[in-house]
Amino acid sequence: MVDIRWSIGAIDDIESISTYISRDYPEKASEIVKGIVDKIEQLRQFPNLGRKFPDRDDEKIREIIFKKYRIVYEINEDIVEILVIAHGSRLLKI
Repeated sequence: MVDIRWSIGAIDDIESISTYISRDYPEKASEIVKGIVDKIEQLRQFPNLGRKFPDRDDEKIREIIFKKYRIVYEINEDIVEILVIAHGSRLLKI
């Protein structure tokens, strides 16, 4: 089992997602945030769950998808660091 660490950027991302969705659909915002967090928690047991991040030639940088959101993370020994959480329509530079 690995530990999960959230970057400051990823924390900001999830707060922004929640705020944006809450404007029109407060119940949906908590459902989406919970789903993202639950998906991230799966990485504790299965850190290689996601695919290699397509824009980087680095096996340590990976991504998983939850609904329309991309969750980009880095595996470092026994720690998974969540780097970015973004809507799939966004162009990501990691």
